[in-house]
Amino acid sequence: MAARPLKIIADEHIWGIKSACAHLSGYDVDLRVLAPKDITADAVKDIDILLTRTGTKVGAALLADSSVRFAGTATIGDDHYDKVWLDAHDVTWATAAGSSTDSVLEYMLAALLVLQNQHKINLSSMTLGIIGAGRIGGKLADICKALAIKVLVNDPPRQRLEGDEGFVRLDVLLQQSDILTLHTPLIAEGGDKTHHLLDAKHLKAFQGKVIINAARGSCIDNRALLAWLNSKQDVYAVLDCWEGEPAISPELLGHEQCVIATPHIAGHSLDGKAANTQYIYEALCAYLNVKPVWQMNDDLPDIPFIDDENIESWAALYDKVSCVYAIKQDHAALVSCAGFHEHDIAERFIYLRRHYPVRRAWKKQSLALSQILHATHSGVLR
Repeated sequence: MAARPLKIIADEHIWGIKSACAHLSGYDVDLRVLAPKDITADAVKDIDILLTRTGTKVGAALLADSSVRFAGTATIGDDHYDKVWLDAHDVTWATAAGSSTDSVLEYMLAALLVLQNQHKINLSSMTLGIIGAGRIGGKLADICKALAIKVLVNDPPRQRLEGDEGFVRLDVLLQQSDILTLHTPLIAEGGDKTHHLLDAKHLKAFQGKVIINAARGSCIDNRALLAWLNSKQDVYAVLDCWEGEPAISPELLGHEQCVIATPHIAGHSLDGKAANTQYIYEALCAYLNVKPVWQMNDDLPDIPFIDDENIESWAALYDKVSCVYAIKQDHAALVSCAGFHEHDIAERFIYLRRHYPVRRAWKKQSLALSQILHATHSGVLR
């Protein structure tokens, strides 16, 4: 049987996409790899498959006059996809939700350890409040409990499904948490709305010291967060996701109490990017009814693995993590443009995301860190 023609356009920033698309058995693939700015309505007019990242809005404006039948985003977020329109027009769509979970968890642990080591945040005596207990928030709760950190969880959708045990109301979490971290999707409206979930009212009610956003930028009201930071001298923000990005707030970026500021790279480990591609490749294979044979590990470079000893102290954990991921270098790279014009900050933000240095998964480098990440560590850290 002759191979069937298949026209694909893919964002040039999708890791390994050429290799993945070369493994679609039974199809004669015509793959065009384009910069996001070149993925236009005219470009996709005669295309069958569209593979993107967050820089491309996918909906009527892009696809109304196209032949695209499958659209996949190599990202965990999907708010750049008009899912209602896609469903109404029989365009199958897929995301890479869950693919970079470990990468974000690594970012979170690195950030928490910096807070403890450099900003007098004693994790052992504090309560971590997690808003959103999905793939990332739920696993973060497990990790922190295994490290003997007290955890409170707020997740109304899960609470409705599973019952009240293990969950608290948002007002309780705000009153009792020392560190608040967001891990929700961005929901614009409705009973579970998360847009500006942390607004002036909720920030005023928060009695703790640290707010972390590695979820979606608009879950926090920028102006309210800035006012909260300005209201106290001993409170801190850790921001990987920013409202309005890439045109982020210069005031927040340059604020001395925004102690970790990064350009939405929590999920950007090399292994996380590869997993993004693996997810949408497998979704595409399912749509095309072909067997997925491409494996990301075949294209990832090997790295040394250390069968190291169990970690017994917070200091040892901080040192070990610092060796595999220097989160403050990511902070320094973005903060170097603080004071620039907002347009220049936006350009820098985009550049840093697209040219992010190689960061590898902990589980491929260290047995001890893999145990921490998967909540199988034994013993309480001293």
